[in-house]
Amino acid sequence: MMGSQPERFKSKFRGILDIPREERFVSGHRLCAGCPVGTVMRMLTKVAGKDSIIVNGTGCLEVSSTPYPYTSWMNPWIHVAFENTGAVASGVEAALKVLKAKGVLGKDVKVVAVAGDGGTFDIGLQSLSGMLERGHKVMYVLYDNEAYMNTGIQRSGATPWGAWTTTTPVGKKWKGEWRWKKDIMGIVLAHRVPYAATASPSHPMDMIRKFEKALYYTREGPTFVHVLIPCTTGWRFDPALSIKVARLAVETGIWVLYEVEKGKFRVTHKVRKRKPVREYLKLQGRFRHLTDDDIEYIQKIVDEEVDRINKMAGEEVIGPVEA
Repeated sequence: MMGSQPERFKSKFRGILDIPREERFVSGHRLCAGCPVGTVMRMLTKVAGKDSIIVNGTGCLEVSSTPYPYTSWMNPWIHVAFENTGAVASGVEAALKVLKAKGVLGKDVKVVAVAGDGGTFDIGLQSLSGMLERGHKVMYVLYDNEAYMNTGIQRSGATPWGAWTTTTPVGKKWKGEWRWKKDIMGIVLAHRVPYAATASPSHPMDMIRKFEKALYYTREGPTFVHVLIPCTTGWRFDPALSIKVARLAVETGIWVLYEVEKGKFRVTHKVRKRKPVREYLKLQGRFRHLTDDDIEYIQKIVDEEVDRINKMAGEEVIGPVEA
């Protein structure tokens, strides 16, 4: 993957007015008030269009969008278990390939896999790795709310250091999660995929273009988009603040927006004057117990990670955060 230059890519979406008006993820779902994953799925399905099959692993999105006998999905959609999203998506892609070779299917149909952090970082990691290694032409979208929110707010491999969950409680002995968030993008990129990116609902056009690119590059192999999903229930914040929290994650450097296109690393939204991580942490009840020393420690790690990403992208290393 490394060393090759990205081919010319021209987005058909110049602005928000170019996005299709037709809704393919519709109202009536049971997602929590303030949950942005519904908005993300609206944008994803608008970009994917009608000629795409959604493979959806167990999680918040699945149980909330398909309470029998109703569904919010206007595309062909299949529910799969926590652990096999990548495997089922691989099977669907292989079946479509056979149908096309036999002349039964006369058009291109995209396969889009959608799963949460529990079904990607942890339980489904092996099937995701298999899908990437075999080179199936599938777009995989990870919606990351940083814990097993659907089953009771248990920690996952995506839970950040210091966060309260029901399995990383705060008390005399424990002060929340003591491990750092797993580098899932590093794991994906180790499989030499043609395209991978991070995205946030706070920056919709950046996210939409990345969905479009990820679908485009499935002609060469599997692609991956990692989307941050602030969870009002598990993160303990006012439902009205979801997009503000997502935007602060970007503005503080907690969540850097970047893409790796055929080996070329690029930061897609440059934050010249980062805000202190305290601004992001203070809005969330899951971090309420952190001391000033804890916050300084998180700031130090975030600064180092932002510098690392900027160096990989060949960007100027950004100076200190705003006072």
